[in-house]
Amino acid sequence: MTRKGRVEDKVVLVTGAAHGLGKADAEALAREGARVVVADIDEAEAQRVAETLPAAMALGLDVTCEAQWQAVLAKIMRTHGRLDALVNNAGIAAFETVEQSSLEAFRRVMSVSAEGTFLGCKTCLPALAASGAGSIVNIASVAAIRGNPAVFAYSAAKGAVLSMTRSLIVHCQQQGHPVRANVVLPGSHDTQMVREAYHFAAPELRDAARKYEGQPEHVADLVLFLVSDESIRLNGAEIVIDNGRTVA
Repeated sequence: MTRKGRVEDKVVLVTGAAHGLGKADAEALAREGARVVVADIDEAEAQRVAETLPAAMALGLDVTCEAQWQAVLAKIMRTHGRLDALVNNAGIAAFETVEQSSLEAFRRVMSVSAEGTFLGCKTCLPALAASGAGSIVNIASVAAIRGNPAVFAYSAAKGAVLSMTRSLIVHCQQQGHPVRANVVLPGSHDTQMVREAYHFAAPELRDAARKYEGQPEHVADLVLFLVSDESIRLNGAEIVIDNGRTVA
């Protein structure tokens, strides 16, 4: 008997999927049978990632642009006829305190990391509801729940992701939409963004972060679970994955 994958034939859109955590998410989902849409503003790299995965397609997507979201969803519906899950992973950080940050830099981080998540949820919700059992996985950060002055705007944006997800869940329940949403809050993992952050951190903070650091695949395994029907009763979970650093 052929073993089916944990997300066999599910159509899953992953944003920011050309690099880092998003790439690991796409790889884990494809490995378990999903038809992954690798979406990223870096379309060339998204295409390279998609070419390594079975049944994957790459699409260019600036998550701050509503028209591009609509075009991506239209392409998915033409190709697959449905959308089963959305992983809102795309985000950027500015390594600045409140006093260092310009209004322009603050707005840019909020635009990608918070507004991009809003646009993904807004645009994809009807298609996810039509699938009969849609799943949204929003990627926040432990920066949303513990003070980190060095990434002021990023912390604010990821806090917004938490609040938006809570409101989204209640909305879906009130409207009878068969869509659930959960939030993943990663700590330090070995990605380009985290490596860049180390350049701005004091040595003692950098060493502490590295002590608890994980690999992108660790987050991807959790995302896979939240997309799969194994977590069908999980709705509104805010799951910290940081090897215990937040409680240490």
